[in-house]
Amino acid sequence: MTNYKDLDVWNKSITLVEKVYVITKIFPEEEKFALTNQVRRSVISIPSNIAEGWGRKSTKDYIRFLHIALGSLYELETQLIISEKINYIKDEDLQMIVLIIKDL
Repeated sequence: MTNYKDLDVWNKSITLVEKVYVITKIFPEEEKFALTNQVRRSVISIPSNIAEGWGRKSTKDYIRFLHIALGSLYELETQLIISEKINYIKDEDLQMIVLIIKDL
């Protein structure tokens, strides 16, 4: 592979970004600069770190950035679980996202 855009994990994480942005559109307005922002920053961090690691051209750096992306993935999952618990998202939406997360 010559480009990070050819990586399955990067493409799946872009799909995850799209889904999370749709789900967070329904968050309350008062969460715009709080939980909504935090969730979106976490999800964007995943493909961004995959791409940045790929661009470093060093296996050691690539692995380090994959670990950062994985941490962001766990952070995202936790934030979405909280969002479901406080009734910002439906359980079905959470489960859909969890399936994508497990596929990564």
